[in-house]
Amino acid sequence: MNLPEGLDIDYLIDDLRRLGWEAANIMLLYSNQFRNEKAKKDLIKTKDNNEPVTLADLEVNELIINHIREKYQKVKWHLLSEENGIIKFNKEEIKINWLWVLDPLDGTKDFLQSTGDYALHLALNYKNKPQMGIVLIPQKEELWISNYKNTWCENRSGIKFKAKLSDRREIHSMKVVTSKNHNNQTLKNIIQKIGFQESINMGSVGCKIASILRGESDIYMSLSLPGQSSPKDWDFAAPEALLRSAGGSITNIDNKELNYN
Repeated sequence: MNLPEGLDIDYLIDDLRRLGWEAANIMLLYSNQFRNEKAKKDLIKTKDNNEPVTLADLEVNELIINHIREKYQKVKWHLLSEENGIIKFNKEEIKINWLWVLDPLDGTKDFLQSTGDYALHLALNYKNKPQMGIVLIPQKEELWISNYKNTWCENRSGIKFKAKLSDRREIHSMKVVTSKNHNNQTLKNIIQKIGFQESINMGSVGCKIASILRGESDIYMSLSLPGQSSPKDWDFAAPEALLRSAGGSITNIDNKELNYN
């Protein structure tokens, strides 16, 4: 894959690997604190849209933004974060094609519910298309990595596992995975009519895509309805990078690729 001038893919992956496990430590620390109901109230804030955000979201967000800003001062890229919007690291008024897309904690409600179905998403997009990315699932000690050509998973010890997509081809033998906290009756009706073998509810888009990468499920379906919550760039960019380099795809209902930014 192409990278901004002066960058090496292996060096960048090594750096993201270290950064990912540092973020995992923060998430797991806060996750343990959430077991204390009294402490829980002090760890949760509310956004303008009434969605919850935890101190874990904010601390991981700050960790990653500061790291990229300080370590790669000369690289021409920007960053889009769920918590901040667009952050311009370079002040030049020129078109910059490279954009980090960050969700410091995807699946906040599951994080609060202690289900373990939460993840860190970080992708590097080029001209509005994900090129590489990581999805970190702290509770499972899984760091999923895409270097554009390949997708694999590592545990904290550095042991690697290859992605293994299901070989099921008949729709009635397939398992579909959908959102646990953003479900609706219309989607349930569609899934029932299609006739999958099984429907699995799960938090975090990253966790859902990881279940496909393990071969545990086949298809993820999401339905956006007017006036209700819908996935954003930071929900899909890193998971798409992983799935695409493993041989899968993420499209809209017309089977066309997503266009980011």
